Amino acid sequence: MLSSTDRKYLERCLELAEQALEAGDEPFGSVLVSAEGEVLFADHNHVASGDATQHPEFAIARWAADHLTPEQRAAATVYTSGEHCPMCAAAHGWVGLGRIVYISSSEQLGQWLSQLGVAAPPVKTLPIQAVVPDAQVEGPVEDLAPRVYELHRRLHRPGD
Repeated sequence: MLSSTDRKYLERCLELAEQALEAGDEPFGSVLVSAEGEVLFADHNHVASGDATQHPEFAIARWAADHLTPEQRAAATVYTSGEHCPMCAAAHGWVGLGRIVYISSSEQLGQWLSQLGVAAPPVKTLPIQAVVPDAQVEGPVEDLAPRVYELHRRLHRPGD
């Protein structure tokens, strides 16, 4: 069960996803929070630059590897608007980050993109735990997922 604190950070992820969309990018946003509740890093997608690896979850893993001890990484939580792709899940696992809380699942995103007539991504979508079996994962958050869908609809069907 998600706490009010979890929901606060997920709301921030939605704000970051909205910022990404407004900047002409794909709507994904993520926040890294310490065990003490301090926001350590927050970012959104930057794939419009042409580098398809510029996901916020991957940036979090890089930042955490450079700035946190293994113990701090394991105690931290990653909040994100969408479930990690396999690349980001692997980075999360290799760096040893802790809990992941996401709003919409990869399965949901795949269904939404199909409904919107968007081609499948070049990498197979998988649940995080298919990549990092011992990951502590919570999601999707059904009451917030429609807001993520709306961001993707605006990206792929702006006139609708």
